[in-house]
Amino acid sequence: MTASDNPCLSLAIARLTAAEPQHYAIWVFQAPYPGGYVHHDRMWTQPLSELWQHWQSIFSLRGLPMVPYVGTTPPPPLPLDFSPPDTTGSPNANQPTSYTGRLMQNLGVSLWQWLFDGSIQSSFNQSQGIAMGQMRPLRLRLEIRDPDLIPLPWEIMQPQAGKQAASLSQQILFSRTTSDVDPLPVLRSEQFLRILLVLGVDAAETPDSRAQLDLEQEAISLAKVLETAATTDLRNNRMTTPALCQVRTLVQPSPAELINCLESGNYNVLFYAGHGTPAPDGGMLLLHPEASISGTELAQVLVRCQVRLAVFNACWGAQPDQQGQQTIPRSSLAEVLIHHGVPAVLGMRDSVADQEALTFIQVFARALAERSPIDEAVAIARQQLLTLYKFNQPAWTLPVLYMHPEFNGELIRPFTEGVTEIPDASPSWLGRQTPMAYLRSMASPNQMWSVRGGIMRVGRGEGNDVVLQQPEVSREHAEIFYRDSSWKEDVEPTYLLRDRSRWGTWVLGTEGWHKVHHQEVPLSSKTQLKFGNPRSQALEFIIEG
Repeated sequence: MTASDNPCLSLAIARLTAAEPQHYAIWVFQAPYPGGYVHHDRMWTQPLSELWQHWQSIFSLRGLPMVPYVGTTPPPPLPLDFSPPDTTGSPNANQPTSYTGRLMQNLGVSLWQWLFDGSIQSSFNQSQGIAMGQMRPLRLRLEIRDPDLIPLPWEIMQPQAGKQAASLSQQILFSRTTSDVDPLPVLRSEQFLRILLVLGVDAAETPDSRAQLDLEQEAISLAKVLETAATTDLRNNRMTTPALCQVRTLVQPSPAELINCLESGNYNVLFYAGHGTPAPDGGMLLLHPEASISGTELAQVLVRCQVRLAVFNACWGAQPDQQGQQTIPRSSLAEVLIHHGVPAVLGMRDSVADQEALTFIQVFARALAERSPIDEAVAIARQQLLTLYKFNQPAWTLPVLYMHPEFNGELIRPFTEGVTEIPDASPSWLGRQTPMAYLRSMASPNQMWSVRGGIMRVGRGEGNDVVLQQPEVSREHAEIFYRDSSWKEDVEPTYLLRDRSRWGTWVLGTEGWHKVHHQEVPLSSKTQLKFGNPRSQALEFIIEG
């Protein structure tokens, strides 16, 4: 099965009538079994509003204004000796004991109990059972049609005290969504991470040459973090090999420079770090001290260029704008991009510290390079934030992921989907063409295997492009891949061999055969290779032209 086969349960929340502002309908609009399409009515309660107001007073960062109260009258202050609801009947050793930990847990449990009630809970239980029976995670997607409920931290929902929050689990892949979107176009198959990293204006930045130099150095460091993170084995799992990662940076570009780069670059990920402000049309990203771009304007080019994932390290990226005390529907940057057809958008619910953002980006990029679906990669990175910055701190609650309802979360095509497609002859993202190459046998019967999609996998397992049945050949023995380093000076693009085997790969050089073991070495045309056994028949690597 592939990522697209994961069972999915999608819920929607909407206010029933203006005359009854506390009365909500909750229903299932996508389920993995026919009987799962149920609905339920719920009243928004006064204790839940009190918890939400108190949560904001403790965890709202950098002095950002609090979201208006969801209710009819302001709540009284919450007593400092409150305890989370005991749903287990006995104390749990894993419960947070600090006051802020109890507050975090109490709101999380309360939100879950409000959402998953009656028939909704039954539909969830059945869907989770189906996913467990298939040994797959359950995708849980939440569509919030009442703008006043969007700012709530639904990512902290947990079934009961001591249980894992939904957004931290790799068995429940949580994201937000919306059904009011156009159908997704056919997306191209991807084998590499192609990231455009954009650094805009920082909120505290002064327009001088030293600040510009610091920003350029920050861009170089962040690009290196992304590239090195994507080549590191996150889970120490030999069954996955990180995809190649190519990063290009733009420092304080004009809107025209950003658009031209996106249109010519063939990127699948946009990372933006900088200042942002709320606005009715998706907010404003401050690209340059004298230039900005709105979410609506950015959405056009992202959809046209088939950027699959947009990540924003900017406060208010996942928060709607307000007019007076009224929340404006579809006004957050993340919502605007999703409504226009961007497959996945990750924004921040509140302001995020630099070190927290860097930690998240490192682990997130690494998980993406290991071909994790986007929602799973977010869960993995969120777990890292919780581990380092603790449950009772807001860091792990800040990332908010929106996904198109038709998008399966696949950014990099997994190995399990078989042989990759041959790319067309159009220029690559850096204006170059990938030179065609192949392996061929040097003894009868003659065989030839083409390098397709810029990568070839060699091994004894049936999922490889070149299957060799000798006992010395490992199941996933080696890879031959193309690395375009033309964005670096004095570095020519080349094919490389990466050995991942137990017994190594033998390469014929000017001084005879030498062994390559858990290394990367460049390959020139007409290089002879032997996999696993130096006495086996040699294969010849050819680069056409």
